[in-house]
Amino acid sequence: MAIALVAAAAYGQSSPPATQEQGQAGKMDVAKLFATTCGWCHEGGGRKQGRGPKLAGTDKSDAFMVTRIKQGKPPGMPAFGKSFNDEQIQAIISYIRALPDTP
Repeated sequence: MAIALVAAAAYGQSSPPATQEQGQAGKMDVAKLFATTCGWCHEGGGRKQGRGPKLAGTDKSDAFMVTRIKQGKPPGMPAFGKSFNDEQIQAIISYIRALPDTP
């Protein structure tokens, strides 16, 4: 491990390269992420309106959704910019885009 840290420092990396095990554990289950974070308000997995709007079939741009996820919209939509990284946000947007527009 010490060698990996030295090698990472030599190449300007802040952490050692991920091992295969870490890579497998790091796979993101975006449906679960959405259900446990967004699904409280965007019901039916985003396919129907709840406290938040229905997301399936949205005409909002990706840029709009990135901003909304990161900054939120008071009073109801919390900001998730410090909770989600860019990869997670893009995965959530891809999940929303793939939702069927029927409940």
